[in-house]
Amino acid sequence: MEFDHSRPIYEQIVEEFKKKLIRKDLKPGGKIPSQRELAQEIKVNPNTVQRAYREMEQEGITQTLRGKGTFIIEDHNMIRRFKREMAEKALSGFLEEIEALGYGKEEIPSLIREHLQDQKNRGDRGTE
Repeated sequence: MEFDHSRPIYEQIVEEFKKKLIRKDLKPGGKIPSQRELAQEIKVNPNTVQRAYREMEQEGITQTLRGKGTFIIEDHNMIRRFKREMAEKALSGFLEEIEALGYGKEEIPSLIREHLQDQKNRGDRGTE
């Protein structure tokens, strides 16, 4: 994992788990690595991973079963909620950047449509 040093690492770990759920790299009900295993894998302090796991449990993402490990909660609405939250966060950042470039809110939809059309046209040429 590559970390953004401007944000707490434990938050980034939690966010990565959410992304893995959205991408279906992790499944509801699935077991996740132990805190020690993950700390070694991503080369961070075990206390940082412990904090991330505690946060995920408090948010209702995981549950720990004594002697068995930590598992993703089986809640498909949770995944939809994470997907929406992350999309809104990405869109907010995108809109801030575009507006900082001088585009007005009324110009942004056409800018996006043009971009998507250009991508589609490049994709169509690639299949010829």
